[in-house]
Amino acid sequence: MSAPTANVTLTIGARAYTVSCTPGDEGHVMGLGRIIAAKLDAMPNNIALGEARALLFASLLLADELHDLRKKNRELAQREQASRSILQAAPPAPAPAPASGPARDMSPALDMLAQRLEKIASALESDATSA
Repeated sequence: MSAPTANVTLTIGARAYTVSCTPGDEGHVMGLGRIIAAKLDAMPNNIALGEARALLFASLLLADELHDLRKKNRELAQREQASRSILQAAPPAPAPAPASGPARDMSPALDMLAQRLEKIASALESDATSA
């Protein structure tokens, strides 16, 4: 017994296409069809190309956008991993000194924290310039 399917009619260019999909995915498939139709409509001279070539070029443009997004996603994941490595490699903050009253000296702890933050900022800046 075959799985149930639903049919969706997509209008792309001047033509209607009926495609099958999983029941419940009709809205998603229709949204994808609208993206393709918009890409096709945005192409100059798409009518002169002929239907098959116009759809091919629209598909290539969409594939190029997908490729760029995947590349950016990989780069962001690498930068996030580098940032995590920097944070893990940073020395732990010193334990706070016992309080000696309300006017205790916080300078050493603040200096150490400032040094850690500067190291992290430098690493992030070098990652950003190399990306």
